Amino acid sequence: MQTPLLCVADEATFWPALRWTDFDRMPGRERTMVVVPVVGMADWGLGHALDTEEVLLTRILREASLRRGDLPLLVIPPLRFVLGPHPGCAFPVTPPVACALIEETVLSIKRSGFTKVVLFNSSPWNEELCDAVARDLRIEHALQMFCINLSALDLDLHPTRSRSRRQVQSLAAALGGAGESGPAEAPSAESVLKAAADRLAGFFREIHGRPPLADGGAILPAQVP
Repeated sequence: MQTPLLCVADEATFWPALRWTDFDRMPGRERTMVVVPVVGMADWGLGHALDTEEVLLTRILREASLRRGDLPLLVIPPLRFVLGPHPGCAFPVTPPVACALIEETVLSIKRSGFTKVVLFNSSPWNEELCDAVARDLRIEHALQMFCINLSALDLDLHPTRSRSRRQVQSLAAALGGAGESGPAEAPSAESVLKAAADRLAGFFREIHGRPPLADGGAILPAQVP
């Protein structure tokens, strides 16, 4: 019997769906992107469940993975316990705990032989956290780190900054099956999903085009002329 997936995912690129023999035969680990989804739990005032971030992010990620072509890509299950300073957030953790969770996860990926890691974050409250952790992992552990936020896909959940609330509401209503559907002039969920997935797949192609870090990622002392 097939084991159900831990979240919405493209099984061909979902890390837990692969066997150890798949990893043993996997070539070019230094060029394989490993995506770490970072999602919070919050009431964003859209009438949806607290896992709306995960519903949005994992579905977009799955669609982008299906559009990847021949890009080497792996995706792990989402990290669900992160910062949540807004009153609508649920189950938040402190900054040291959130940093440690991401760092421990990424270092486990490195121990498996992968060095190109993408933090794909849905929460407006965790954008700076991902940037800071990615920078520290690059400096301290010679990893090639990248950050992509859901807001970069024109789907911003920020309560005051967002200019895409109608798009978010349309997609969340279609994927979550509950909550308000939004005004009649809101864009269709299908078009919103396609646009976001296409843009994310484009980011993946850009990241894949970056060569591995020189000197194994080591930061060498500056040469003084």
